[in-house]
Amino acid sequence: MSASAAAQAPGHAPLDLSPAGTAAPWGRRVRHQAAFEARIALRNGEQLLLTLVLPVLVLVGVTRVASLDLGEGERPALAVAGVLALAVVSTAFTGQAIATGFDRRNGVLRLLATSPLGRSGLLAGKVLAVLALVLVQVLVLGAAGALLGWRPGAVGLLAAVPALLLGVAAFTALGLLLAGTVRAEGTLAVANFAWVLLLAGGGLVLPSPLGAVGGLLPSGALGDALRAAVGAQELAVGPLLVLAAWAAAAGLAAARWFRWE
Repeated sequence: MSASAAAQAPGHAPLDLSPAGTAAPWGRRVRHQAAFEARIALRNGEQLLLTLVLPVLVLVGVTRVASLDLGEGERPALAVAGVLALAVVSTAFTGQAIATGFDRRNGVLRLLATSPLGRSGLLAGKVLAVLALVLVQVLVLGAAGALLGWRPGAVGLLAAVPALLLGVAAFTALGLLLAGTVRAEGTLAVANFAWVLLLAGGGLVLPSPLGAVGGLLPSGALGDALRAAVGAQELAVGPLLVLAAWAAAAGLAAARWFRWE
């Protein structure tokens, strides 16, 4: 008896040739991708050094070294604000640019872009992963700051939220723009060099030495916004508008020039 006849014979269930299942909803795929990328970053020793260990060491240093001018206000609060800005740049720009650059070189981006996740899902997963890592940084640095004498206020914490979100948006877009237009080795060099420059004079941990010009840089705007929020318990509208402009411009540029392979 043929297989088709056997399938139709009494006592035999009809042969089901339909697909075993369908792809998970887009939101679930994005969440899974974000969780995967966040776990990889937290398990990577170099990434962990950049995103957690160095910011904590910088926080201890700038809090204890009284000769550093952090601006007007309580020193522990200003130190926490500046190091939070540094942490956002470390994760959203430097870490994301390097990871994406090497994924692009190794063909990982091309493969994931053709999967059910798609290009939009892959990018959304990266942004969510950055937000998750920044949340971890906020908790760790907040706890370290509390041990060093920082006493957070509810108003300041609420005012810091838009600064952190816009900072993540701006620097993630800048990191993707770099990773999508420069070779992986060049991205590694530029991202690390930019991190050092921004730490030294970009207005992140310390007020920018460039004055008003420094406040127009995304790093200076992020540092000013967080110092106003955490240090002075104020919402700094000007720096937030600068960050929003950088996020929009870098996002459009990344969408236009990002190369997947």
